Amino acid sequence: LNRFFPGSDTGSLTSRLAHTFIQEIVRRCDFGIDLHAGSNHRANLPQIRVNFDDERALDLARAFQVPAIIDARTRQGSLRQAARDVGVSTILYEAGEALRFDEVAIKAGVRGIVSVMSAVGMLSPAPPQKKKAADPLFVEDSCWVRAPASGILHMEKPLGSRITKNTRIGFIADPFGGKEIEVISQFSGMVIGRLNLPLVHQGDAIIHIALVEKLKLITPTISDFREELE
Repeated sequence: LNRFFPGSDTGSLTSRLAHTFIQEIVRRCDFGIDLHAGSNHRANLPQIRVNFDDERALDLARAFQVPAIIDARTRQGSLRQAARDVGVSTILYEAGEALRFDEVAIKAGVRGIVSVMSAVGMLSPAPPQKKKAADPLFVEDSCWVRAPASGILHMEKPLGSRITKNTRIGFIADPFGGKEIEVISQFSGMVIGRLNLPLVHQGDAIIHIALVEKLKLITPTISDFREELE
């Protein structure tokens, strides 16, 4: 249904389904949480995407308790845009990879949903934690690093890694063992998405970096987040 919202009651089957979903479900909601995984062979660090100019949605994003909250404008045809058009603030949870179970992504998603439901009064407040939840990193922009050549990709930076500009994040090997080409990041920030396929073509997007200003906060934020889920 993505890009088919808000749909039409006289359009295609997909368009009609999107229209029914908006009219019968979304219009009856007070707020929304849209759950997404990465595409095939692309994994995402647990993150929330939200319009920073929507204060109600931003409060929901804070309550979700993930490492990164990313300013993401809504796109025409998306569920978030259609929901916003009818007055329903919606956040988007991105985590994990399509067609695979990711324990961290699942645990973070369940915890986040319960936390939001507690924050809005749908559930009783959760008992206080022994350790305060880590403050999320607020991200206003992100960029992809692309493959400088075709070949076999060896990625050296996992999700959540701190990256500084002009540092090596992996290399691409010639299938015949003739040479290795370093992959250098043109940006500083945190790895929030990456390609898991070993074979790449020149120009393929291979690693997604959130442009975080305070790099020193990345490592403790990710460390605290993982400890909270154990």
